[in-house]
Amino acid sequence: MALNLDELGITPAGLDAVRPFAVEGLDVRGRAVALGPVLEAILDRHAYPEPVSRLLAEAIVLTSLLGTSLKFEGRFTLQTQTDGPVSMLVVDFASPDAIRACATFDAVQVEELMEAGKATPEVLLGHGHLAMTIDQGRHMQRYQGLVELDGITFEEAARRYFERSEQIPTEIRLGVGELFTRIEGEGPSRTWTAGGVLIQFLPEAPERMQQADIHPGDAPEGTEPHEIEEDDAWVEAKVLVETVKDVELTDPEVSVEMLLFRLFHERGVRLFESQPLADKCRCSRDKIENVLAGFSDEEVEDMTVEGKIVVTCEFCSTHYEFDK
Repeated sequence: MALNLDELGITPAGLDAVRPFAVEGLDVRGRAVALGPVLEAILDRHAYPEPVSRLLAEAIVLTSLLGTSLKFEGRFTLQTQTDGPVSMLVVDFASPDAIRACATFDAVQVEELMEAGKATPEVLLGHGHLAMTIDQGRHMQRYQGLVELDGITFEEAARRYFERSEQIPTEIRLGVGELFTRIEGEGPSRTWTAGGVLIQFLPEAPERMQQADIHPGDAPEGTEPHEIEEDDAWVEAKVLVETVKDVELTDPEVSVEMLLFRLFHERGVRLFESQPLADKCRCSRDKIENVLAGFSDEEVEDMTVEGKIVVTCEFCSTHYEFDK
Protein backbone atom coordinates (compact mmCIF):
# COMPACT_ATOMS: atom_id res chain seq x y z
CA MET A 1 0.00 0.00 0.00
CA ALA A 2 1.27 3.46 -0.89
CA LEU A 3 1.44 6.23 1.67
CA ASN A 4 0.94 9.89 0.73
CA LEU A 5 1.78 11.99 3.77
CA ASP A 6 0.54 15.19 2.13
CA GLU A 7 -2.94 13.73 1.61
CA LEU A 8 -3.00 12.72 5.27
CA GLY A 9 -1.84 16.16 6.42
CA ILE A 10 1.28 14.71 8.06
CA THR A 11 4.56 16.61 8.08
CA PRO A 12 7.41 14.09 7.93
CA ALA A 13 9.77 14.16 10.88
CA GLY A 14 12.69 13.96 8.45
CA LEU A 15 16.24 13.06 9.36
CA ASP A 16 17.66 13.71 12.84
CA ALA A 17 14.31 13.52 14.59
CA VAL A 18 12.56 11.02 16.84
CA ARG A 19 8.90 10.26 16.17
CA PRO A 20 6.89 8.94 19.16
CA PHE A 21 3.91 6.78 18.24
CA ALA A 22 1.23 4.50 19.61
CA VAL A 23 -0.53 1.44 18.23
CA GLU A 24 -3.56 1.48 20.46
CA GLY A 25 -5.02 -1.70 18.96
CA LEU A 26 -2.00 -3.59 20.30
CA ASP A 27 -1.48 -1.57 23.53
CA VAL A 28 1.94 -0.57 22.23
CA ARG A 29 3.84 2.69 22.45
CA GLY A 30 7.15 3.38 20.82
CA ARG A 31 9.63 5.68 19.16
CA ALA A 32 11.29 5.66 15.75
CA VAL A 33 14.29 7.66 14.54
CA ALA A 34 16.20 8.32 11.34
CA LEU A 35 19.67 9.86 11.64
CA GLY A 36 21.64 11.61 8.92
CA PRO A 37 23.62 14.89 9.17
CA VAL A 38 23.91 14.74 12.97
CA LEU A 39 25.37 11.24 12.85
CA GLU A 40 27.65 12.15 9.95
CA ALA A 41 28.96 15.23 11.80
CA ILE A 42 29.82 13.23 14.93
CA LEU A 43 31.50 10.33 13.13
CA ASP A 44 33.31 12.51 10.57
CA ARG A 45 34.77 14.65 13.35
CA HIS A 46 36.41 11.65 15.02
CA ALA A 47 37.43 9.70 11.88
CA TYR A 48 37.37 6.39 13.75
CA PRO A 49 37.99 3.07 11.93
CA GLU A 50 34.84 1.86 10.16
CA PRO A 51 33.87 -0.85 12.71
CA VAL A 52 34.30 1.58 15.62
CA SER A 53 32.19 4.22 13.85
CA ARG A 54 29.50 1.64 13.15
CA LEU A 55 29.45 0.52 16.78
CA LEU A 56 29.29 4.08 18.08
CA ALA A 57 26.50 4.84 15.59
CA GLU A 58 24.38 2.03 17.06
CA ALA A 59 24.93 3.48 20.53
CA ILE A 60 23.88 6.92 19.25
CA VAL A 61 20.66 5.50 17.77
CA LEU A 62 19.83 3.70 21.03
CA THR A 63 20.55 6.84 23.07
CA SER A 64 18.37 8.92 20.75
CA LEU A 65 15.43 6.58 21.29
CA LEU A 66 15.84 6.45 25.07
CA GLY A 67 17.04 9.99 25.82
CA THR A 68 14.18 11.76 24.06
CA SER A 69 11.73 9.93 26.32
CA LEU A 70 12.77 12.14 29.25
CA LYS A 71 9.83 14.21 30.51
CA PHE A 72 12.03 16.75 32.29
CA GLU A 73 15.13 18.88 31.75
CA GLY A 74 17.94 16.45 32.33
CA ARG A 75 20.56 14.15 30.86
CA PHE A 76 20.64 10.57 29.69
CA THR A 77 24.06 8.95 29.34
CA LEU A 78 24.89 5.58 27.82
CA GLN A 79 28.37 4.28 28.62
CA THR A 80 30.16 0.99 28.12
CA GLN A 81 33.23 -0.21 30.01
CA THR A 82 34.62 -3.49 28.74
CA ASP A 83 37.77 -5.53 28.21
CA GLY A 84 37.36 -5.48 24.42
CA PRO A 85 39.30 -3.51 21.79
CA VAL A 86 36.66 -0.76 22.12
CA SER A 87 37.04 -0.33 25.85
CA MET A 88 34.62 2.57 26.25
CA LEU A 89 31.77 4.23 24.39
CA VAL A 90 30.01 7.31 25.74
CA VAL A 91 26.88 8.88 24.29
CA ASP A 92 25.44 11.84 26.15
CA PHE A 93 21.98 13.31 25.54
CA ALA A 94 20.90 16.58 27.19
CA SER A 95 17.24 17.53 26.82
CA PRO A 96 15.65 18.77 24.76
CA ASP A 97 17.83 17.91 21.75
CA ALA A 98 21.63 17.91 22.29
CA ILE A 99 23.60 14.74 21.62
CA ARG A 100 27.35 14.04 21.58
CA ALA A 101 29.46 10.88 21.53
CA CYS A 102 32.99 9.49 21.60
CA ALA A 103 34.87 6.19 21.80
CA THR A 104 38.08 4.86 23.34
CA PHE A 105 39.75 1.96 21.53
CA ASP A 106 42.98 0.09 20.88
CA ALA A 107 43.89 0.97 17.28
CA VAL A 108 46.26 -1.98 16.86
CA GLN A 109 43.73 -4.55 18.06
CA VAL A 110 40.97 -3.07 15.92
CA GLU A 111 43.22 -3.13 12.84
CA GLU A 112 44.15 -6.76 13.44
CA LEU A 113 40.50 -7.75 13.78
CA MET A 114 39.63 -5.86 10.59
CA GLU A 115 42.36 -7.68 8.66
CA ALA A 116 41.08 -11.00 9.99
CA GLY A 117 37.46 -10.13 9.17
CA LYS A 118 36.47 -10.52 12.83
CA ALA A 119 35.65 -6.93 13.81
CA THR A 120 32.06 -7.70 14.83
CA PRO A 121 30.27 -5.58 17.46
CA GLU A 122 30.33 -8.43 19.97
CA VAL A 123 34.09 -8.96 19.60
CA LEU A 124 34.86 -5.23 19.64
CA LEU A 125 32.95 -4.75 22.88
CA GLY A 126 34.14 -7.87 24.65
CA HIS A 127 32.93 -8.39 28.21
CA GLY A 128 32.00 -5.74 30.74
CA HIS A 129 28.91 -3.67 31.36
CA LEU A 130 26.62 -1.08 29.83
CA ALA A 131 25.47 1.71 32.13
CA MET A 132 22.45 3.89 31.43
CA THR A 133 22.29 6.94 33.69
CA ILE A 134 19.47 9.44 34.12
CA ASP A 135 20.45 12.74 35.73
CA GLN A 136 17.51 14.95 36.71
CA GLY A 137 19.57 17.91 37.90
CA ARG A 138 21.76 19.18 40.71
CA HIS A 139 19.35 18.58 43.61
CA MET A 140 17.81 15.34 42.35
CA GLN A 141 19.03 11.78 42.81
CA ARG A 142 20.61 10.12 39.79
CA TYR A 143 19.32 6.78 38.57
CA GLN A 144 21.60 4.21 36.95
CA GLY A 145 20.85 0.83 35.43
CA LEU A 146 23.53 -1.72 34.52
CA VAL A 147 23.46 -4.49 31.95
CA GLU A 148 26.16 -7.13 31.64
CA LEU A 149 27.81 -7.24 28.24
CA ASP A 150 28.81 -10.84 27.58
CA GLY A 151 29.00 -11.03 23.82
CA ILE A 152 25.57 -9.53 23.15
CA THR A 153 24.44 -6.71 20.85
CA PHE A 154 23.07 -3.32 21.87
CA GLU A 155 19.62 -4.54 20.85
CA GLU A 156 19.79 -7.46 23.28
CA ALA A 157 21.30 -5.23 25.99
CA ALA A 158 18.33 -2.85 25.72
CA ARG A 159 15.87 -5.76 25.94
CA ARG A 160 17.60 -7.07 29.06
CA TYR A 161 17.63 -3.63 30.66
CA PHE A 162 13.88 -3.13 30.34
CA GLU A 163 13.11 -6.74 31.26
CA ARG A 164 15.13 -6.64 34.48
CA SER A 165 15.05 -3.00 35.55
CA GLU A 166 11.67 -1.78 34.33
CA GLN A 167 9.76 -5.05 33.85
CA ILE A 168 8.39 -3.70 30.57
CA PRO A 169 8.25 -6.00 27.53
CA THR A 170 10.41 -4.24 24.93
CA GLU A 171 11.50 -4.94 21.37
CA ILE A 172 14.06 -2.87 19.48
CA ARG A 173 15.72 -2.79 16.06
CA LEU A 174 18.81 -0.75 15.25
CA GLY A 175 20.41 -0.30 11.84
CA VAL A 176 23.54 1.50 10.59
CA GLY A 177 24.54 1.94 6.96
CA GLU A 178 26.87 3.78 4.61
CA LEU A 179 25.78 5.66 1.49
CA PHE A 180 28.31 5.96 -1.30
CA THR A 181 27.97 8.75 -3.86
CA ARG A 182 30.27 8.90 -6.86
CA ILE A 183 31.49 12.45 -7.55
CA GLU A 184 33.00 13.00 -10.98
CA GLY A 185 36.71 13.62 -10.74
CA GLU A 186 36.82 13.00 -6.97
CA GLY A 187 35.87 9.35 -6.53
CA PRO A 188 33.18 7.95 -4.21
CA SER A 189 32.01 9.92 -1.19
CA ARG A 190 30.74 8.11 1.91
CA THR A 191 28.11 9.33 4.36
CA TRP A 192 26.68 7.59 7.41
CA THR A 193 23.00 6.92 7.99
CA ALA A 194 21.18 5.05 10.74
CA GLY A 195 17.78 4.41 12.22
CA GLY A 196 15.91 2.53 14.87
CA VAL A 197 12.51 1.60 16.21
CA LEU A 198 11.56 0.70 19.77
CA ILE A 199 8.21 -0.59 21.02
CA GLN A 200 6.96 -1.34 24.52
CA PHE A 201 3.89 -3.23 25.68
CA LEU A 202 1.87 -1.01 28.04
CA PRO A 203 -1.67 -2.40 28.47
CA GLU A 204 -4.11 -0.88 30.95
CA ALA A 205 -4.23 -4.18 32.84
CA PRO A 206 -0.68 -4.60 34.26
CA GLU A 207 -1.10 -8.37 34.70
CA ARG A 208 -0.99 -8.66 30.90
CA MET A 209 2.67 -7.56 31.09
CA GLN A 210 3.75 -10.50 33.25
CA GLN A 211 6.96 -12.17 32.17
CA ALA A 212 8.79 -15.33 33.14
CA ASP A 213 11.05 -15.05 36.19
CA ILE A 214 14.74 -14.47 35.54
CA HIS A 215 16.76 -17.62 36.25
CA PRO A 216 18.46 -17.14 39.67
CA GLY A 217 21.49 -19.16 38.64
CA ASP A 218 21.40 -21.42 41.71
CA ALA A 219 18.16 -23.37 41.22
CA PRO A 220 18.35 -27.11 42.00
CA GLU A 221 18.97 -29.38 39.04
CA GLY A 222 15.75 -30.38 37.31
CA THR A 223 13.81 -27.29 38.41
CA GLU A 224 11.22 -26.43 35.82
CA PRO A 225 11.56 -22.85 34.54
CA HIS A 226 8.68 -20.49 35.33
CA GLU A 227 7.04 -19.92 31.96
CA ILE A 228 4.29 -17.40 31.18
CA GLU A 229 2.51 -17.38 27.86
CA GLU A 230 3.01 -14.03 26.14
CA ASP A 231 0.02 -11.80 25.41
CA ASP A 232 -1.24 -12.23 21.83
CA ALA A 233 -1.18 -8.47 21.17
CA TRP A 234 2.45 -8.23 22.26
CA VAL A 235 3.43 -11.28 20.22
CA GLU A 236 1.91 -9.67 17.12
CA ALA A 237 3.65 -6.31 17.70
CA LYS A 238 7.00 -7.93 18.42
CA VAL A 239 6.85 -10.16 15.35
CA LEU A 240 6.09 -7.14 13.15
CA VAL A 241 9.09 -5.18 14.45
CA GLU A 242 11.35 -8.21 14.08
CA THR A 243 10.63 -8.13 10.34
CA VAL A 244 12.24 -4.69 9.93
CA LYS A 245 15.31 -4.90 7.71
CA ASP A 246 18.44 -2.79 8.08
CA VAL A 247 17.86 -1.23 4.66
CA GLU A 248 14.48 0.08 5.84
CA LEU A 249 16.15 1.77 8.80
CA THR A 250 19.03 3.26 6.82
CA ASP A 251 17.42 4.31 3.52
CA PRO A 252 16.91 8.12 3.56
CA GLU A 253 14.02 7.62 1.12
CA VAL A 254 12.09 5.58 3.70
CA SER A 255 10.77 8.03 6.29
CA VAL A 256 9.90 6.86 9.79
CA GLU A 257 6.25 7.52 8.95
CA MET A 258 6.45 5.23 5.93
CA LEU A 259 8.13 2.54 8.03
CA LEU A 260 5.49 2.74 10.77
CA PHE A 261 2.72 2.61 8.16
CA ARG A 262 4.26 -0.52 6.63
CA LEU A 263 4.36 -2.17 10.05
CA PHE A 264 1.07 -1.17 11.62
CA HIS A 265 -1.36 0.08 8.94
CA GLU A 266 -3.75 -2.82 9.60
CA ARG A 267 -3.96 -1.92 13.28
CA GLY A 268 -3.66 1.85 12.91
CA VAL A 269 -0.74 3.90 14.20
CA ARG A 270 -1.07 7.25 15.99
CA LEU A 271 1.80 9.72 15.53
CA PHE A 272 2.88 12.32 18.06
CA GLU A 273 4.96 15.46 17.59
CA SER A 274 8.50 14.68 16.47
CA GLN A 275 11.51 15.64 18.60
CA PRO A 276 14.55 17.01 16.71
CA LEU A 277 18.15 16.08 17.52
CA ALA A 278 21.20 18.32 17.25
CA ASP A 279 24.97 17.82 17.29
CA LYS A 280 25.77 19.89 20.36
CA CYS A 281 28.55 19.70 22.91
CA ARG A 282 28.22 21.13 26.41
CA CYS A 283 31.89 22.02 26.83
CA SER A 284 32.94 25.66 27.20
CA ARG A 285 36.00 27.67 28.10
CA ASP A 286 34.44 28.76 31.39
CA LYS A 287 33.66 25.19 32.46
CA ILE A 288 37.18 23.98 31.74
CA GLU A 289 38.71 27.01 33.46
CA ASN A 290 36.68 26.22 36.59
CA VAL A 291 38.00 22.63 36.53
CA LEU A 292 41.60 23.79 36.13
CA ALA A 293 41.17 26.21 39.02
CA GLY A 294 40.67 23.21 41.31
CA PHE A 295 44.14 21.78 40.67
CA SER A 296 47.16 22.47 42.86
CA ASP A 297 50.13 24.56 41.66
CA GLU A 298 52.17 21.37 41.24
CA GLU A 299 49.48 19.74 39.11
CA VAL A 300 49.16 22.86 36.97
CA GLU A 301 52.93 22.84 36.48
CA ASP A 302 52.79 19.21 35.31
CA MET A 303 50.13 20.11 32.73
CA THR A 304 52.04 23.08 31.35
CA VAL A 305 53.95 22.67 28.09
CA GLU A 306 55.90 25.64 26.74
CA GLY A 307 54.01 27.97 29.05
CA LYS A 308 50.56 26.77 28.00
CA ILE A 309 47.93 24.29 29.12
CA VAL A 310 46.05 22.77 26.17
CA VAL A 311 42.76 20.94 26.78
CA THR A 312 40.94 19.06 24.03
CA CYS A 313 37.29 18.03 24.42
CA GLU A 314 36.97 14.30 23.70
CA PHE A 315 33.45 14.81 22.36
CA CYS A 316 33.75 17.71 19.93
CA SER A 317 37.58 17.91 19.52
CA THR A 318 37.60 21.63 20.37
CA HIS A 319 41.00 22.86 21.63
CA TYR A 320 41.23 25.28 24.55
CA GLU A 321 44.49 27.03 25.46
CA PHE A 322 45.31 28.61 28.84
CA ASP A 323 48.41 30.19 30.29
CA LYS A 324 49.58 29.21 33.75
